[in-house]
Amino acid sequence: MDLYSEYYVSKKCERFVNKIWCLDNSIGETTIENKLIVPNGCFNLAIVSGKSIEVHTSKKKYAMDNGFYFCSQMTNTVLVNIEPKTKVTIVQFHAWTISMFPNYNLNNFSDSILKINPKDLPFKNIIEPTLDSNTSDLLDCMNSYFEELSFLNPNKNVIEKICEMIQLCNEEIIVSEIGTSLNSSQRLLQIKFKSATGLTIKKYIKILKFRKSIDQMVSSNLERLNLTNIALSNQYFDQSHFIKDFKDVTKITPKMFNPDLYFLSKKR
Repeated sequence: MDLYSEYYVSKKCERFVNKIWCLDNSIGETTIENKLIVPNGCFNLAIVSGKSIEVHTSKKKYAMDNGFYFCSQMTNTVLVNIEPKTKVTIVQFHAWTISMFPNYNLNNFSDSILKINPKDLPFKNIIEPTLDSNTSDLLDCMNSYFEELSFLNPNKNVIEKICEMIQLCNEEIIVSEIGTSLNSSQRLLQIKFKSATGLTIKKYIKILKFRKSIDQMVSSNLERLNLTNIALSNQYFDQSHFIKDFKDVTKITPKMFNPDLYFLSKKR
């Protein structure tokens, strides 16, 4: 059984949910230690089944036993230890998804994890955290809920529009350009974005640049890694700028990067 696996939602559901991924040590006899996860600009709903997973963010160490957890935007590499007889199923939400629930203010909530009562979740028929729970049931739950949400909200809100502009722009975009395009003041956009994501727009752009560079490094021959090319193709000023940002997030240099230590997305 693979420790890391991915599952994909329907096309309509993909507007709000990127994927479902699983860390499965349910039949393991030893703790999986010191595995790393890099930021990617998404929120996560983690469903822990069995014993426990330990998560170290830049702010705090979390011991997550059986239950449901909301994981905020992460701005630094996260370290995880997964105990035997433990499975973690994770729903990965796009940065704008939580903005569809305006009662949540995430202005000061980043690099943090919060245990939640499943009764407070908006989804019907959410799976209970058990080691033998079927991921297909969770997929059905997410597809049903978010397909309906998409149908009821055909127009994109301002957070979704901001994220889409950033993701689709081939050159690095600045907040003033976003404001002009959306006919809104920079200050108002910043306030709305921070409240909905816990990040500034500039920080979100930085995380996406970093994650793109990681993906490019993984797909390259690391022994022949050309940092200048990666830096320039991801809109960094130069190699030094790229190395500095890389160290800010991972605490290591790109040359020290070992993908085997990380849980990284699979290519579809």
